[in-house]
Amino acid sequence: MCGIIACIGADDAAGDLLTGLENLEYRGYDSAGVAVQNGSGIAVRKRAGQISELDAAVASDTPAGRVGIGHTRWSTHGPPTDENAHPHTSQSGRVAVVHNGIIENYEALRARLREEGYTFRSDTDTEVVPHLVEHYMEEGLDVETAFERTLDDLEGSYAIALLVDGEDVVYAARQDSPLVLGLVDEGTDRQRYYLASDVPAFLEFTDQVVYLEDGDVVTVDGDGYRLTNRHEDGPVTRTPETVEWSAEETGKGEYDHYMRKEIDAQPEALRGTLAGRIDGDDVHLEEFPPGTFEGVEHVHLLACGTSYHAALVAARQLTRAGLPTSAFRASEYYDLQPVDESTLAVAVTQSGETADTLGALRRAREADARTAAVTNVVGSSVSREADDTLYIRAGPEIGVAATKTFTSQVVALTLLTHRIASDSEAGTVREDAAEFLAALEAFPNAVEELLATTDARTVSDDNMGRDAHFFIGRDFEYPVALEGALKFKEITYEHAEGFASGELKHGPLALVTTDTTVYALLTGERGEETLKNAEEAKARGTHVVAIAPEGMDVGGVAGEVLRVPDTHPDLAGLLANVQLQLVSYHTAYGLGRSIDKPRNLAKSVTVE
Repeated sequence: MCGIIACIGADDAAGDLLTGLENLEYRGYDSAGVAVQNGSGIAVRKRAGQISELDAAVASDTPAGRVGIGHTRWSTHGPPTDENAHPHTSQSGRVAVVHNGIIENYEALRARLREEGYTFRSDTDTEVVPHLVEHYMEEGLDVETAFERTLDDLEGSYAIALLVDGEDVVYAARQDSPLVLGLVDEGTDRQRYYLASDVPAFLEFTDQVVYLEDGDVVTVDGDGYRLTNRHEDGPVTRTPETVEWSAEETGKGEYDHYMRKEIDAQPEALRGTLAGRIDGDDVHLEEFPPGTFEGVEHVHLLACGTSYHAALVAARQLTRAGLPTSAFRASEYYDLQPVDESTLAVAVTQSGETADTLGALRRAREADARTAAVTNVVGSSVSREADDTLYIRAGPEIGVAATKTFTSQVVALTLLTHRIASDSEAGTVREDAAEFLAALEAFPNAVEELLATTDARTVSDDNMGRDAHFFIGRDFEYPVALEGALKFKEITYEHAEGFASGELKHGPLALVTTDTTVYALLTGERGEETLKNAEEAKARGTHVVAIAPEGMDVGGVAGEVLRVPDTHPDLAGLLANVQLQLVSYHTAYGLGRSIDKPRNLAKSVTVE
């Protein structure tokens, strides 16, 4: 939620800030703004709407300067208006701030500041920050100390970047909200730095980064950066790292939308996930060598949204292997289930910054559970908080609707479940391990074949404008049905629901009309049973679209069929998922929706 960018030492700060904001627009696009130190004050430009609105405002009146901060907003407090857009400034305009997160005690702070004569111009929680900094400066404190005192007052989560008039310095801090420092080596005495919520913001400028940690406070100017931590005495050191992603990977290239590019990138992403991790009939995970999970008696998978659907697949795999396993929506993971040192809690999060998932992981850790993370982002919060991390290695994903990362998450979790089942006394490795792992190694080729032969666009056109779209499946296909419905509603804004196909007759059939499409997932070992449930819907006049393996007879039940290539039955549901991704994409395209930036949603959900 929300994206922060700051630059120090750029020839054209405003230009670099706008570039960073465009790269971060997947994190928030309700409004955007920049503040630049222009030598005679802090020049602020901000607008409600998309980055293009801000581009136009800056083009007509460009602030000149080498130091600045910027922000693209996903609204939490107050509607998307010019007044609520960041940056926010202090009473005198001397201090400008951008912020990602939630200041939980902002109402009390606002009341206190109003009593002292401060006036608020926005509905946001953020505006208390510049007022507090100015308040402490007026008491005689230097800027750095005033910023520290302000941080002492704040309760909640934040990544903050701050400018003060007359100083070519950016002050920043993070607590439960991501912030990364980019370092530019220009081979001269001149130095340039960037701060951002996410690496893609400045990847075209540098691939050298320092991942900031909770409690870190950084001061950046033309001479370098100084890093301290609020929980430690004196300066701290964070080792710079090289980002493996390229700027080309984070661009759209020849595609109209990131989502379509990322759907088509799934074979390559899957090869990255699998590379070096299968050895005959066994799994080789450097992060989790054999014996890692000895003593594990039950597993809790913690996730939200699309990642939760991936966790549901893994939970079924481990349960089949004899290990008691449950997938929990992270926001609902409280103290209703037993957790102890024999519990393995696995946090599944693409970004590694999902607030609900991090909160659930912390609750599990407080109860003495062992912890692990499955994520896509190196250096993310979850990778630092979990005992161990398995990276899905899918490459950057910019589209808000997760596609390649879902498929890669399931494959990575599949490898992890094999390792857990091998290590745990309660677990049993599947009897067809060699056959299954061979199919898993070949799976990227099957996705490639599907992408080259799909009829998803025709199916989408034929079902455009129907009142409701239901997705049904059993066993491993049930989580895929949920994911298919989620993807459809995310980007088409049309009514879509996912059901366990056996439950259709226990209520949902009441919703079926002649203007309903039922997408029946007939892949996997339970496909014939789902076909019977689809026939029950067809008898009520609905239109059935089957997603079925080659050669399966759909018995006249389906009006249309999307075929998937041959693969292991336990993997076929993932191929059905790719077909459903394409149906969602083409439907949204036909309806003229904002595919990469669906309304009210953001890529990285860093607030609870």
